[in-house]
Amino acid sequence: MSTENDAAPDRYRAPALDKGLDILELLAEQPLGLTRAEIVKAMGRSQSEIYRMLERLVARHYVTRSPEGDRYALGLKLFVLAHRHPPLDRLVARAQPAMDAFAKAAEQSCHLVVYDRGNLTVVAQVASPNNWGLSIRLGVRVNLVDTASGHVMLAFQSDQRRSEMLAEHEVLEGEVPLSTGELAAVLAKVRAQGHWEGDSQQVFGVSDVSMPLLDPYGHALAVLTCPFIRRIDRHVGPDAAAVRALLAQTAQGLSIGG
Repeated sequence: MSTENDAAPDRYRAPALDKGLDILELLAEQPLGLTRAEIVKAMGRSQSEIYRMLERLVARHYVTRSPEGDRYALGLKLFVLAHRHPPLDRLVARAQPAMDAFAKAAEQSCHLVVYDRGNLTVVAQVASPNNWGLSIRLGVRVNLVDTASGHVMLAFQSDQRRSEMLAEHEVLEGEVPLSTGELAAVLAKVRAQGHWEGDSQQVFGVSDVSMPLLDPYGHALAVLTCPFIRRIDRHVGPDAAAVRALLAQTAQGLSIGG
């Protein structure tokens, strides 16, 4: 049974806006640009409607036209707009309230990492609201190849991007080496189940749960990790399955839909 929210994308359609966005997304994948005929063919639209939209995008500097006038490419205006508010700042601003809500509901800590110069960096963290918890300091460097966060980051990348990350990787203190075959097997398992869950490779008694924050193409922009600590006293809190579900819901909410 559909809900009002399910129907909202169709109820509030703006065909002209959709056409403009479709052109921008198409040109974003074409570093050398496309002719108007190629754009028309790729989009399955009429010449007249594409011509009008292209002229407006050129006039607003979102799209550039070649000097010969027959080829269109993505301009720099979107880049400029995006960097008026740094992307990382926007990500952290969006993530922090969601992470706070997760920590309160799960009674566990969590942290968010992004890829940075061959390893990972913690860009946001929330401590457990209870007396017990494992927290990682902001700005700490996290290993790319032997941590839950690193495995999730690597698993959800294109083959080319993953190779680039591994080529840039620098060994950090305490790193547990993995052979190429061992790492490939771990990443295949992570992709198959959509997340990582298992004993921490750094701290005894902690079970790491890591979820990717995905872009529209299924690549990890960041990774959200909960170092789950199981209480053994009489306190009754969310169990591992409940915490995993809460973390998955949080990560999905922060992902960018296709």
